[in-house]
This record gives sequence, C-alpha cells and structure tokens, in this order.
Amino acid sequence: MRRRDLLTGALAFAATPAAARPVMPLHKTPREMLSPPFVDGIGRDLTLADFQGRVVLLNIWATWCAPCREEMPTLDALQARLGGDDFHVLPLSIDRAGLGSVRRFYDEIGIRHLDMYLAEDIRAMLAFAVIGLPTTILIDRQGYELGRLSGPADWDSPGNITFFETTIAKG
Repeated sequence: MRRRDLLTGALAFAATPAAARPVMPLHKTPREMLSPPFVDGIGRDLTLADFQGRVVLLNIWATWCAPCREEMPTLDALQARLGGDDFHVLPLSIDRAGLGSVRRFYDEIGIRHLDMYLAEDIRAMLAFAVIGLPTTILIDRQGYELGRLSGPADWDSPGNITFFETTIAKG
C-alpha cells in the first residue's frame, strides 16, 4: 500500500464520524431534569418551568472560566439569530460575586442579546449534574433534557445553526 493511499484512507475515516456526529451528544430518550431556583438580571426568582413551551439551550458558566469566556460571544450570536418565542439561550452563571460581575463581564466583551441569570454554584452544579464548566444542556419544550455537552463549542457555526433550526422545528 502506498503512503498516499494510507493517508487518504485515514483522513476519510477520521472525517466521517466528525461530519456525522451532532453538535452535542443526544440521549436516546429525553431525560427528566431537576431545576434549582435562580434569578434573572432584575432579581426575579425563576426555575426551568418558567421556560416551558420553548426549546432552551442552558449554558452553565462563570466569568472566571476561560473556555466560558471564549464561547460566550457565540452563544450571544446564536440568541441573536434564533432567539424568540420558540428558542432561548439561557446562560446560567454560577459566579459567587453576583449579578454585578456578570453585568461587568457582558459589558467587557460586548454581550448584547443574552439575558442574565444567576444561580447558587453548588446547588446548580448538583441539580444539573455538572462536573466541569462550561456545560450546555439542550432542553425540549416540556422541560426534558435532550442532550448535553461538557466543554466549549462554537455555537453559532453554520452546522450548529442548522442543528438548532431542526431541533426547534421538531419541538
């Protein structure tokens, strides 16, 4: 076998699974979720039940998390493009310093389309079974977990936009 043939075959094998896999691993069946209380940017008490009827992309993050800082502009762009009555990006900060630190962070990096949400760190991490930041969970209109991704992503890439448009259409 020639070296070129071997490399071509290896590249084709490596590219196929990546092209076929979804943005985030999806569960075979939707899973029930707990929802700890959290507050929005004006201090209203909320839970995930307040978002039923919409597909939600829940992102658990913190201002001190470097990968979170990098992906936040892509979440902002995703919300700007698809956010509305059918879809909502819910960036849930677990910063102990409170909403002021989240507000400063949004101003610092130019976040314009995401609302602010804050939860108690340990309570949120336990309820959502988060072991690292960022963790992003896709939630259906009835409040069930469809899939999750631990680690950052480029949420507003063309492939991801298509994935979320399809997910929103399916409901």
